[in-house]
Amino acid sequence: MKLALVPVALAALLVAGCGGSSSSSSSPSPQDWADSLCSSITTWSNSVKTAGESLKSGSLSKGDLKNTTSEIKSATNQFADELKSLGKPDTDAGQQAKDAIDKLSTQVNDDVDQLQSAVNDAVETGTTKSAVTAASSIATTLSTMSTQIGSAASKLQQADAKGDLEQGFRDAPACKKLSSSG
Repeated sequence: MKLALVPVALAALLVAGCGGSSSSSSSPSPQDWADSLCSSITTWSNSVKTAGESLKSGSLSKGDLKNTTSEIKSATNQFADELKSLGKPDTDAGQQAKDAIDKLSTQVNDDVDQLQSAVNDAVETGTTKSAVTAASSIATTLSTMSTQIGSAASKLQQADAKGDLEQGFRDAPACKKLSSSG
């Protein structure tokens, strides 16, 4: 399973998904907004990657699965909260950007709740096959999140006719780090 690569791919997808040119001002500026978003993605990505490392070992215990799921759920809930708290960037497309990120926040929270349920069900049966099923559920959920982040990135790009957000992503220190580490 290439589980550890999924969060990095998610982050790179979101950063790459914004296009245009130009600049804006005020609170939060496109740069500040993008910086907060990229910082949240980096923190979440690192947490999920670390949690997923135990799944690559091949010998999965119920405890490993529960711990991994708990860590992913905690990181994702924090990520979703951070997304909602981003607010609206000061651009013409600010409300559309906020709506896209709020929708993403709801989606990742729903995904992680479904993940928790699937893993709990699999762990209850207690067989080796159920552990594989649970690990597969985790990978599938992270893949779904990747698609949702890609969709949010696409919506941001479409809404950003003047390129204010794209410039913000280019100028934001956390986004520079994110794109160079991906």
